[in-house]
Amino acid sequence: MAKEGGARRANQKSSYDAQDITVLEGLEAVRRRPGMYIGSTGPRGLHHLVYEVLDNSVDEALAGHCTEVTVTIHPDNSVTVVDDGRGIPVATMKKEGRSALEVVMTVLHAGGKFGDGGGYKVSGGLHGVGVSVVNALSERLDVEVRRDGFAWRQSYERGKPLGAIEKGEATQETGTTITFLPDADVFETLDLDFKTLEERMRETAFLTRGLKIVLVDERSEGHRAEFRYEGGIVDFVKYLNENKDPIQRKVISFEGESQEGAVEVAMQWNSSYQESVFSFANNINTIEGGSHLSGFRSALTGALNKYAREKNFLKEKDENLAGEDVREGLTAVISAKLADPQFEGQTKTKLGNPGMQSFVQSVVYARLSEFLEENPQESRAVLSKAVSAAQARAAARKARDLTRRKSALENSTLPGKLADCSVKDPSLAELFIVEGDSAGGSAVSARDRNTQAILPLRGKILNVEKSRIDKVLGNAEVQALITAVGTGVRDDFDIEKARYHKIVLLTDADVDGAHIRTLALTLLFREMQPLIEAGYVYIAKPPLYRLTRGQKHRYLERESELEEILLGDKLEKIEVYDRAATQFKLTDARWKRFTRLLKQYEGWAAALRAAHGHGIVTFLQQARLLEEQITDVDGLVKHVSRNG
Repeated sequence: MAKEGGARRANQKSSYDAQDITVLEGLEAVRRRPGMYIGSTGPRGLHHLVYEVLDNSVDEALAGHCTEVTVTIHPDNSVTVVDDGRGIPVATMKKEGRSALEVVMTVLHAGGKFGDGGGYKVSGGLHGVGVSVVNALSERLDVEVRRDGFAWRQSYERGKPLGAIEKGEATQETGTTITFLPDADVFETLDLDFKTLEERMRETAFLTRGLKIVLVDERSEGHRAEFRYEGGIVDFVKYLNENKDPIQRKVISFEGESQEGAVEVAMQWNSSYQESVFSFANNINTIEGGSHLSGFRSALTGALNKYAREKNFLKEKDENLAGEDVREGLTAVISAKLADPQFEGQTKTKLGNPGMQSFVQSVVYARLSEFLEENPQESRAVLSKAVSAAQARAAARKARDLTRRKSALENSTLPGKLADCSVKDPSLAELFIVEGDSAGGSAVSARDRNTQAILPLRGKILNVEKSRIDKVLGNAEVQALITAVGTGVRDDFDIEKARYHKIVLLTDADVDGAHIRTLALTLLFREMQPLIEAGYVYIAKPPLYRLTRGQKHRYLERESELEEILLGDKLEKIEVYDRAATQFKLTDARWKRFTRLLKQYEGWAAALRAAHGHGIVTFLQQARLLEEQITDVDGLVKHVSRNG
């Protein structure tokens, strides 16, 4: 069966001509209200411009006509996207009286993905607004199309064509090149983030099997990234599980196709206790899930419960495994392709097509059941993990019930070591989480008793990322934190019960302090995530050193700051002379600069010794450094700087 999601050249030419372009509406309001079309005029909206142009190339790949896309960020913040697809049609549209290329570039929602002709059956760009919005919000845009035996070019300024389409040189190549410079009058910043683009393009390459995507940054950083995954979403799951311990040898993968569309699924369990399931529709990340994800989850739970009953993993008196039990440690990617996706939800990232649920459910249930029967050893590992998760869930439920009963009896469950504040309004209350009782004592002495509470934690708390919920709830330090905050966790979480609207992690400015802070953040993220989303969680940044001179104090965050000050103090009134060379003299700024460079040299030498042994440093010193004459101070400084 042909892979619809693959980036392969079509064996036969399908039609994609001027008559396939359908106009939905004009472009008048884009520059007036850009946020309506790209979300914002901040960094998110800026990056969205790149995604819109990239999506056009990916649509060509999904249709089987594009194998490579290159995205280049230029030093002036302009961006070029080049693909080897069929090229945007350039013939004149009878209804519009102008070239299809100009219509695509100047009319909102004009493109081969909106009609019923031979343009695109599947499109990720439909979720967006089209390349015309990129044109409207760019100071300048240049497009080159290679098709019909020639290169065709046209330029635009803020959405308006600067002239008619020009017929260029003859060429047998096909494809489209678009270069655009975002308009500084529209966007708050023109600084594109390489990492953000890299992550998006890696994800796109995983979802478009065989498509090569190259990202080049010509700015000062000079980064380059290249992605191509013949394994598609199987490679995606391997990437997601890269630093985890899989309990299966291979990634389970299967696919299905019907009149509803097509679906690909790849999944693998690992030894962790967290679920990592990602769903996509036409390459769009459906963050809010939808019908395809519901179908997957239902089939997964049903198939594993059926197998568990048949193979006696569950006895007759045992309850069925819950969805959270079978998904513990699961990494999965569900990629649906359909002709007419319906997106719902607050951010339009939830697939609403009702037929996809039963379709995906039937495919996953049948194929997963086959896998379980054909791979008894791996199935046993998966079911054992799910049963253990169910037992832990039951133990956690008992622990929560016990806590509730204890609360009702004692009427107060606040931990004894909590130094609470007196204010009753949670919006005014602050909770400082500190290291140990000694730090707690100092913080209690310095706090405002009316609004500031102090909770000392003893040692490094439990790593909840590697622990089941029953162990989490059984840990005294974790329980103290959960109780002090007051919201409960997971299904019992209620942000309205938060006793503080500012929770501050106040740990030492050393490695241990950073570790404790990370563990506390992990607990809050995994068990009480809405607190972070609501902006209730803060990190205090204590200084590394306090420098005292008389009655004045100065606080320093970094080791380098202290070295700079100490060197400055010690060298301020020092003068160095060479008895043999009366012209040689080091004072003030030159002496500080020379000392600083020598410290850099010392660091570089230490790094070389660590990597290559002492011999390499000795050789470099003898071969190069000792050639310099100490009387030539500026020359030595330049040499150290140049050859470090």
